[in-house]
Amino acid sequence: MKFEFAEQTVLVTGAARGIGRGIVEGFAASGARVVATDVLAEPLERMAHEVGGQVEARRLDVTDGAAVAALVRAVEPVDVLVHVAGGVLGQARKPLEDITDADWDAIMDVNLRGAFHACRAVAPGMKQRRAGRIVVISSGAGLGVSLTGIHAYGTAKTAQIGFVRQISAELGPYGITVNAVAPGFLRTSPDYERQWASYGAEGQQAMLGRIAMRRLGEPADIAHAVLFLASKETSWITGQVLPVTGGS
Repeated sequence: MKFEFAEQTVLVTGAARGIGRGIVEGFAASGARVVATDVLAEPLERMAHEVGGQVEARRLDVTDGAAVAALVRAVEPVDVLVHVAGGVLGQARKPLEDITDADWDAIMDVNLRGAFHACRAVAPGMKQRRAGRIVVISSGAGLGVSLTGIHAYGTAKTAQIGFVRQISAELGPYGITVNAVAPGFLRTSPDYERQWASYGAEGQQAMLGRIAMRRLGEPADIAHAVLFLASKETSWITGQVLPVTGGS
């Protein structure tokens, strides 16, 4: 099945690299106008140039609610929102008693508050048009204990799933679907490369051995799931979480 998004505008946060870039590539190849956003301005511009097609690079800090709302007003109508922005922000595992308020708030802000800001901004237009697709990139950490060992990250990813379920009930009567994708471990950023390296050769092989497909995921694996949930063919799927983990 080939999904088509011609004449649709897709807003992707956290688009400069990794999963976000893979999602931009998938929608661009399917004919969409893609508004790609990130705080990493130079990598974002480079990505947009390399992907080509109808990709517009716009710097955006999703923790700034006013900035998110202004961007959405500037690019409306937004037919599809994909919230990818998040991650561990360079943090590492710490004992609970050593975590500062700033550590906690930074991760919660970009992962959870960012999702709130983005969904809040696109909701009025989608409601008015009585159509729309929202996909939030959560994590396997939202379905169990985070491999990162970072408490705020696992908590934020779990809360994203609760948020998706909550707003799906409100937006469903307007023809809007809201779903989450929960990826397994991908080597998509310097933070996750460091995590992968920390396992050593033996730990890496053990991780692969716990994955049914015996490989780590790639950004395209997540993009395919997002394209599916954003398509017109999934108009009766909402409030759900799709794990994309290779069977781990």
